[in-house]
Amino acid sequence: MEMSITKPAAKWFINELNLEENDAVRFFARYGGFGGVHKGFSLALDKTAPNNPGLQVKEEGVLFYVEESDIWYFDNKDFHIKYSRKFDEIDYVIK
Repeated sequence: MEMSITKPAAKWFINELNLEENDAVRFFARYGGFGGVHKGFSLALDKTAPNNPGLQVKEEGVLFYVEESDIWYFDNKDFHIKYSRKFDEIDYVIK
């Protein structure tokens, strides 16, 4: 399992969430919502420091991560975070 984020995606998060160097963004499974790997669950995010990261990548001075307790959501697949210039939004690729 790998996690990656493109520079444009990292910059999008920095602008949208007013992130600063050494901030951290957690991705986690939440009950409800649409899409995702498991029916009835979706991906959420929060600006918070890590406790026990299972996946992590640092880009543009910001740590993006998934806690070990949320790894199950990705079902042993890679997690890639990209930015869509066409739609000006983030695209999560889990495969």
